[in-house]
Parts: sequence; structure tokens; C-alpha cells
Amino acid sequence: MAKKKAKKPSYACRACGAQFARWMGRCTTCGEWDTIEEQAAAPSTASKERTGGARPMRIGDVSTEDARRLPTGIGELDRALGGGPVRGGVALLGGDPGIGKSTLLMQALAALAARDESAVYVTGEESASQVALRARRIGGAGMEAVRILATTELEDAEAALSAEKPAVAVIDSIQTLRAASLSSAPGSVSQLREVAARLIDLAKRHGIALFLIGHVTKEGAIAGPKVLEHLVDTVLSFEGDRSHAFRVLRATKNRFGPAQEMGVFEMDREGLREVPDPSALFLAERPEGSAGSVVVPTAEGTRPLLVELQALVAPAVYGNARRVVSGLDGNRLAILLAVLDRKAQTRVLDRDVFASVAGGARVDERALDLALAVAVVSSYRQRAVPADLVVFGEVGLAGEVRAVPRPGPRIAEARKLGFRRVLLPKTNAERLTKKEKKGLTLMPVGTLAEALETALD
Repeated sequence: MAKKKAKKPSYACRACGAQFARWMGRCTTCGEWDTIEEQAAAPSTASKERTGGARPMRIGDVSTEDARRLPTGIGELDRALGGGPVRGGVALLGGDPGIGKSTLLMQALAALAARDESAVYVTGEESASQVALRARRIGGAGMEAVRILATTELEDAEAALSAEKPAVAVIDSIQTLRAASLSSAPGSVSQLREVAARLIDLAKRHGIALFLIGHVTKEGAIAGPKVLEHLVDTVLSFEGDRSHAFRVLRATKNRFGPAQEMGVFEMDREGLREVPDPSALFLAERPEGSAGSVVVPTAEGTRPLLVELQALVAPAVYGNARRVVSGLDGNRLAILLAVLDRKAQTRVLDRDVFASVAGGARVDERALDLALAVAVVSSYRQRAVPADLVVFGEVGLAGEVRAVPRPGPRIAEARKLGFRRVLLPKTNAERLTKKEKKGLTLMPVGTLAEALETALD
């Protein structure tokens, strides 16, 4: 009798999910060290014969009632989600420990329960009494009606959600759940794939709006294989410095609405409070007449937002010049310093340069380039930018100032906050309507050198 051939073990990188036939010290896909571990295989099941009963339908005949939205009533959360969670939709929420992920979703469940929508909170990190203690501190109508299940077993969570069939459910967190069919530890690549796939299938079948809370790595990315973000419908990132009260909820992926939408919250003793006018909040403590301070209107998603950009240029005392950034891309700062040196005759490459977005916000769009360059030169020359001026535009390697999208809403937000002058790319200025220009003095520029001369003259 022939012996059954033993199945060879497989290996996977817990950082990116790449598969390997043998163990290696370094992942060749993502470059991380000591992240490759043995992956337990799921028990094989015999494939069932397909009957061919499924038939395609016309899009016009498909009912969308099962995928309706469930607005939470928390305006900033609904904005980030594109109008609220969707029945059968799965959202993955990531953020640093203690940033307020559990608090935000607990408030959302309470708001939905207050409108007679059934809600279930599955926790694998805390006991039911710990969650109840936090829920009572937060308070809110409907909080007592939210149901809690404390478990780390996927099968228990599946059974509870199948029996209850709630309108909305939260899994806190997906890294703590484990499937009994796999022998690997919770949070491993194989466990995350299995747990996520089964929960998503359950949410789709029963029409549950499901939120998955995920841990993040030290770099701020959601922990686990990238396939986890591909499986879900929406990826939300909860950002903010814990030393500040402000929190930004940003949608980096959304199958049911626009991506890059954002909501702004403020943390207080009772939980998270939404901020309907974040521009005024971020500019409330702006120092007037200070060199290196520039206001820039950003337009991530559909909401324009005014933030203060600060730069400080100082002599390099200890060897090589340092570049320190907070809330923006450090690579863009390095590029802009080189452009300033070559195209605008501003020698700052041999100096320490510090740049920050005030208030703990983070901005990743290229429209920040021109404002960052102006802030650096303003600090270097010790000459303040006019208090009623806002600046936006992309800067190219040739020193040209390029157009950016959605200049109209940026200018409208600046007008609303009392700003009267706008330094912007020429191409954007030419495309604005008379209504958009009303009440403002536009200062169009085509090159970085021209922009510096205009803003700091």
C-alpha cells in the first residue's frame, strides 16, 4: 500500500502576506526582516459539483434595498463613510492605540440603537464589564440597548451574529479573533485571512453593516496582509496626535462613496465630539505677524479645510543639516529645498529645517508645495507673510508652479474665514469664474521665484 505523501509546510510574511516555500530571514517582497513564519493550512474539503443554477441579471432589475445606508446621526462619521454605513458593507478602521477607535464606534452603535436599529459589539480585547464601564461613561441615548459579546473565538462571533442578525456590528479587534480550524496564533496571516473572509461572507449574506477594528504597525499602516484591505469595502484611518484633542477620520478606500473624505472630532471627557467647522478650530491659535507661518487651503475629499503650515530654518550646528517634519511628507520637503536652492537662489540646503502642520493635522496633497516653500523662505528671511493671505499650488522640479484640483472650494473656504488675498497658480486663476473671484484679490504666479517675490515683497 502506497504511503500518503506528507504535505510540505508553507510560509508567509506576516507584514505583507507574501507566500514562500521555505523559511527565509528577510521577505523579498516587502524587505522586512524576521517576519516570515510557518503557515498552518486549513483542512481541505471536497469540492461540490456545480449545478450551474446561477444566472446573470440586468443591472436595472437588481434591487438596492438590501444595500441601503444607515446614517448614524454623527455627521463627521457619516461624511467620511459617504453618507453612513451600508447594509452588507464591511469597513476596516485602523489607528494608533488609544486614539479613540472603540469610543467612536461605540457612540455610533448607541446612536443607531436609539433609532431602533439592532447593534452588537463583539470584543476580544476587553471583558464585557470593561466595555460596559466605558459605554456608561460615554453615555448617550440608545447605549443601554447595544448588545455586547466578549469572545476570542470566531465561531462564537459567527453564531451570535447569525442568530441576532443585527443591522450593524463591530468586531474589536479582528487581530484577536481566531478560527478553530487553524492552529496558528491569532493575528497571524492565515488567521486574519480566514477570519476576515468568513466575517465578510456572513455580513453580505445577512445584510449586516460590519465594522472591523484593526491594529496598526509602528509606521502607521494597518497590521496584517494587504489583502485584508482589498477584501473590505471601506478603509478608514483614525489619525491624530494624542497630545492634541483633535482627531481626523479619513477614508482611504470607499466602494460606496468618494475616497479621501474626512471627518474631524475633538476628544473630551465624555468621548468624541464632532467639529463642524474645523478650519476655524485649526487656525484659532495662529500667531499673527510670525515669520514661517502660512495658511494653506487643502481639499481632500469634498471638504475644503484651512490649516496652518509652520517652518523654522536654523543654522546647522552638529554636522549634517537636519530635516524634521510633522503632519506632512518629508520627501517633499527635501525636494522643495533643492528646488529653492537651484531655481530660486535661496541657499537653505546647509541649514536645519523643521516643518509642521499645526494642530496635529496631516496633509498629503501636492497643493501644499507652494505654501511650504513660502513658509521656509519666510522663516529664513525673517519676514512674515501677510495675515490675510492664503497660498496653494504644486511646485515642479523646474521651479514652475502647477495647477491643482478644485481651486473654487479652496478659495470659498478662505473667503468664509475672512482671508482677502490668494496666491495661486496662473492656470487655476484663469479658470475661475467671476463669482468665485468676488471679494478677493488674486495673485497668480507661474514660477516659484515669482511667488516668493509676490508673497514676501
